[in-house]
Amino acid sequence: MSTSPDPVLLDVSRNGVAVVTLNRAEKRNAFDELMIAGLSDTFETLKGADHVRVVFLRGAGPTFCAGADIDWMRRAAEFSELGNETDALTLARMLQHLHELPQLTVALVQGAAMGGGAGLVAACDIAVAAANTKFAFTEVKLGLTPATISPYVIEAIGLRWAKALFATAESFDAAFAEKIGLVQYAVDDAAGLEAMMARLTELAMAAAPGAVRDAKALARYVAEHKIGDALAKETARRIAARRTSEEGKEGLAAFLEKRKPEWSA
Repeated sequence: MSTSPDPVLLDVSRNGVAVVTLNRAEKRNAFDELMIAGLSDTFETLKGADHVRVVFLRGAGPTFCAGADIDWMRRAAEFSELGNETDALTLARMLQHLHELPQLTVALVQGAAMGGGAGLVAACDIAVAAANTKFAFTEVKLGLTPATISPYVIEAIGLRWAKALFATAESFDAAFAEKIGLVQYAVDDAAGLEAMMARLTELAMAAAPGAVRDAKALARYVAEHKIGDALAKETARRIAARRTSEEGKEGLAAFLEKRKPEWSA
């Protein structure tokens, strides 16, 4: 298991910027039981943190996340099938907690994001990667499949690219990751990551937190339903609820009065 006293670090600023750091640099931030538990607990904490407006996910040191820790995999190999299912479910639920956070979530990626590390990237709303970052879903080389991360990767890049990359374990760079939608922004270097962090913080602070939460839920709902009368009615219901909400009223009043709304930093 991890020997680091804090495999996951959480820092929250006064203005509501949370930074979650994978803190096993000596292991290239590879997952083990303690890191997965730490991430799950951290995301559960952030879920109820109403003052947090944006969550950044980073890796300590030169690598974002190298995927599964070899020692953890060695231990799992000795489990029964039921034991392995229980073990894998902790990872699946951690990714679900990240995916369901109400705040804007952003992965800042450098070095490498392999296997489960790429799954973390896919589970965030936005991903920014430095140009030299390497990605791969290498599970088939070990006789495995990227099962727990697959819902988020398929949502991000689509079924056809997922099949190709899952089945071949081909590695690719940030430019290709941007092309297929695994990341939205490929930047030159660490300075580019910091610049995008500042820019996305600015955008998050200008948005009403309740509206951000509802916009994320709206996108997921619409993606799962066909266009038609029922969807039209549901989207009309949702915008009506927003228009009559306290945030909706404050946003309109601020616009008409040519001032910043109360949530804007």
